[in-house]
Amino acid sequence: MYLSLGLIILVGVSLFIIFDKLNLPGLLAFIITGIILGPFVFDLISDKILFISAELRKIALVVILIRAGLSLDINDLKMVGRPAILLSFLPAVFEILLIGFLSPILFNITSIEGFILGAVIAAVSPAVIVPRMIQLIQKKQGTEHRIPQLVLASSSIDDIFVIIIFSILLQIYDTNQVVMTQLFLLPISLISGIALGFILGYVFVYTFKRIHIRDTLKVLILFSLSFFMIVLEDYLPISGLLAIITLGITIYSYYPTLAKRLTSKFSKIWVIAEMMLFVLIGAAVDITLFKTIGLLSIVLVLSGLVFRLIGVLLSISKNGFNRKEKTFICIAYTPKATVQAAIGAIPLAMGIPGGELILAISVLSIFLTAPIGAILIDQTAKKLLT
Repeated sequence: MYLSLGLIILVGVSLFIIFDKLNLPGLLAFIITGIILGPFVFDLISDKILFISAELRKIALVVILIRAGLSLDINDLKMVGRPAILLSFLPAVFEILLIGFLSPILFNITSIEGFILGAVIAAVSPAVIVPRMIQLIQKKQGTEHRIPQLVLASSSIDDIFVIIIFSILLQIYDTNQVVMTQLFLLPISLISGIALGFILGYVFVYTFKRIHIRDTLKVLILFSLSFFMIVLEDYLPISGLLAIITLGITIYSYYPTLAKRLTSKFSKIWVIAEMMLFVLIGAAVDITLFKTIGLLSIVLVLSGLVFRLIGVLLSISKNGFNRKEKTFICIAYTPKATVQAAIGAIPLAMGIPGGELILAISVLSIFLTAPIGAILIDQTAKKLLT
């Protein structure tokens, strides 16, 4: 295992430096590292690491959501209003529906497998979006109309919405019927997640305004609270991921000085979390599948992206954004990586017949959209935002 970790760090960092010189996103370097070292190429990653890869990817997602929440001012979201709510689910719904109806036509899969594929592909990537929006907020770029705050919050909730839909679709696949109670529990899990996150965040702030300990210890406490909230998902109708981001938002609202200090800590943690997340998803990819899916997969991913952008434009229409700002929001809503990395392999692990296809197309969507989206966000921010 130690040899595997050493190789992951050495190869990953080396490729990261090369990609950074080429102005390409580092996450692409980590995915390639995983493919090279993974079981389908040189098979140099220990089985012990691959066995817990799902848990490691979930921890990385927790880091992303805490970091996003600690950077969000709830007053900014109130000012944005309607588009923040619509962007949280409408683009994802458009993309899931298109892929759900189109994929069974293009490939030999069932309708329910097509919608599961749509749910895997539909979410945007916090790993790409969150760090860039935080940078824009710090530079006060586009903050007059709260564009970075809008994209950061909506994209994070978009991921939570998609993950809940994905879970419901998996249950429908298992039972072969639409479980109405699960659909009914969707709003309950969202509301209870927000309530739980707020309560824990308020208690956290109340406690550490009176008890002074090192910020490093506070980070560990935040991790423990986040893990508890994720565990609660297995027993109660609670969105643990939404509770985590609400926890961060509450801390920012009541103790912004602490939130900024903790954000700096989580930025450092994200360096290793990002590497492990994308190396492990790369290791799960059987690259020989790309020969069989080919052009049709590219058509499917790009068609879903077009429908997603239609949903984005409908969400932000008639809200005072100018053409340049609307263009930037559309660009910011294109990269995919984090959720695809976290849940792309689940259908395969469950033994769903189309699981290999779902994993391959989910990774293809990362390769197609993550580097292009990241580069466009970086290159256009100065031109499109004031």
